[in-house]
Amino acid sequence: QLQLVESGGGLVQPGGSLRLSCTASGFNSHYYNIGWFRQAPGKEREGVSCISRDDGGTNYADSVKGRFTISRDNAKNTVYLQMNSLKPEDTATYYCAADSRVYRLCVISPSAFGSWGQGTQVTVSS
Repeated sequence: QLQLVESGGGLVQPGGSLRLSCTASGFNSHYYNIGWFRQAPGKEREGVSCISRDDGGTNYADSVKGRFTISRDNAKNTVYLQMNSLKPEDTATYYCAADSRVYRLCVISPSAFGSWGQGTQVTVSS
């Protein structure tokens, strides 16, 4: 059974860093697009970043370009989201998601992903 577990969230001051992990079980994540999404209270879920199956191409939302980096460790079946220069507006619950559909480059849209983790809370505050 396909399962995704997020970890690494927490409370951090503005300008700080966190690294989120998305560990997959029940499937080989190398053959899946993995995406990171976030949802703040009262707001819609928005795409943050994704990494493509097979060739590992990456895609980022404009709001996080230059600050966040997505990467994959196939040996650990884990995808990471390194978040630097965090801002209060980055506060949200962060979710990872997986899907095996083939795209030229992964799409950072909730509709492009069929399997989801439970989320991890990130709070950026002084």
